[in-house]
Amino acid sequence: MNNYLNKTYIILDRELNGYFRTPLASIFLLVFLALSSGMTFFLGRFFERDQADLTAFFSWHPWLFLVLMPAIGMRLWAEERRSGTIELLITLPVTNTQLVVGKFLASWIFTLIALILTMPIWITVNYLGEPDNHVILISYFGSWLMAGAFLALTSCLSALTKNQVIAFIISSISGFVLIMAGFNLVLSAVRSWSPNWITETISSMSFLSHFSRIQMGVFDLSTLVFFISMIILCLWINVQLVQVKKAD
Repeated sequence: MNNYLNKTYIILDRELNGYFRTPLASIFLLVFLALSSGMTFFLGRFFERDQADLTAFFSWHPWLFLVLMPAIGMRLWAEERRSGTIELLITLPVTNTQLVVGKFLASWIFTLIALILTMPIWITVNYLGEPDNHVILISYFGSWLMAGAFLALTSCLSALTKNQVIAFIISSISGFVLIMAGFNLVLSAVRSWSPNWITETISSMSFLSHFSRIQMGVFDLSTLVFFISMIILCLWINVQLVQVKKAD
């Protein structure tokens, strides 16, 4: 077991260091902080709302992650396939699962670093008022879980192509579908021709619906199971795709 975890950690460490060996990490972190702050204080009208909470901050996360998570995850496998290093990776004395999980965890931890760097916004709202910090903490955790689901989806789709741009586009489109599944406009259109259980199933697949409940401080088991299941499913498919590549 220790040997298995050690090899996964080696892959994780390689990938995480890879982000910081290039300007990619700095650029992404700056863009993420600029966009999240701008959306919070300007589009979200943080000061005009005159409320001690971070609704104006977290409400934009699904839309930020829709673009920024594919930007992080598109290189996980597409770049390996383009450069030919995937052939070297799959000959290493590690399993496909270790490769996939290690790469995914590196990108997920990198996202956690980006979220931690937004903590001054949390400090600001505590300075200005008395927010419910329990809800904010849950929202941060829920945001990280949602980011993980976006990343796992992107990693899976990245394994289908050598082109990072294509990986980015198909990942963004797929994420958009999973967000829009919770909109009343979509559900109303589906409800007009389908049984109620189909409508409920589509609604339950929406990232936005689950994250909206988290923002209200409602972090139930179904939400946790949804995001964890989405991550596990996408990573499992990712492993199968790498296995197909190994068999070629």
